[in-house]
Amino acid sequence: MNVLHIALHEIKLSLRDKRTFIFMMAFPVVLMLILGTALTNAFTSGATVEGLNLLVRNTASDARLTAAWSGFEQAIAKEGVVAKPIEEGMDGREAVQEDLYTAYAEIGDDGIRFYGSSKHTIESNILQGMLTTFADRYNLAAAAIKAAPSDAEAILGSAGAAGGIVRETTLDPDRKPNSVDYYAVVMTTMIGLYACMSASYLIRGERKRNTMTRLSASPVSKGEIFMGKVIGSSFINSMCVIVVFLFSKLAFQADWGDHYGIVLLILVTEVLLAVSLGLGVSYLFKENSAGAVMNVFVQIASFIGGAYFPLEVMGTSMRVVSELSPLRWANRGLMNVIYFDDWGAAWGAVGLNLAFAAAFLAVSVISMRRREAL
Repeated sequence: MNVLHIALHEIKLSLRDKRTFIFMMAFPVVLMLILGTALTNAFTSGATVEGLNLLVRNTASDARLTAAWSGFEQAIAKEGVVAKPIEEGMDGREAVQEDLYTAYAEIGDDGIRFYGSSKHTIESNILQGMLTTFADRYNLAAAAIKAAPSDAEAILGSAGAAGGIVRETTLDPDRKPNSVDYYAVVMTTMIGLYACMSASYLIRGERKRNTMTRLSASPVSKGEIFMGKVIGSSFINSMCVIVVFLFSKLAFQADWGDHYGIVLLILVTEVLLAVSLGLGVSYLFKENSAGAVMNVFVQIASFIGGAYFPLEVMGTSMRVVSELSPLRWANRGLMNVIYFDDWGAAWGAVGLNLAFAAAFLAVSVISMRRREAL
């Protein structure tokens, strides 16, 4: 019961400091909004290309080629490509040079001749890729006619089908965070790490308020006082993190995946790690230097842990250094379980948080036992 009373007292004491409590919730939300809005383009991997106009001269006499090309034109029209037949007496290459069309193609029984525009390289390459795919598919069908005519018909049919023009296979999944999703995660973990700053003041605050003597004279053991403070600080900081999590989910529609249990477990264990770290540092350093050490540590850990920009833009050496940041473990575990359903990385983050929390708590307990008071 003594532990519970001390934990409740610590929670009430934290709630009295309204400015700090509001800051802990408003600061990550504001950064989430600013960075998520300002860096939208940094998380966009695609671009919209418009105005693809293909001038076509079709002199093919093969009925299969003519039918396949007709289906191909219908398919690319659905993708925004306008294929226009060339007019009599018109020079297609000059039309491209004069920037009237994106590219010019001549379709004949002997193959396809393609002329792209040097002024619109990207657009020309897109059209060239489409035509190359069509030519390869048709050549495959022509070769299959000799052995299996039915298979050739299926190949020719798919050559003109919408969505079958270009098939892309990638090792990266389509689902990935946008700017708001990314900063919702990293700002939430960053504010969880801020718990180490208030935790470094848990014992020092009693000394500064001159209440250490009364605590030592009370019929409560040092262990109960210590555990009560750890539980109270961990609870109030976890509540701040959960509020930020819910706000980002409901207000910003941030994607936190479907595994909310493991997500919250990572966040809560990170808070426990931060509280343990703050307590350990308060025992290892002198009174006035512990807070400064924690302040510097939080800023460095946030910077190299990916709180302000994605780790993908870092060099190899910086990525190695980032492994020293607790935010790196938490962010990686959260991103992997949210977007890849990788439970291994998530449990790895939980394990690291608990292991280091236990280590710093052990340091705090050993240091506390060497003192007469807390």
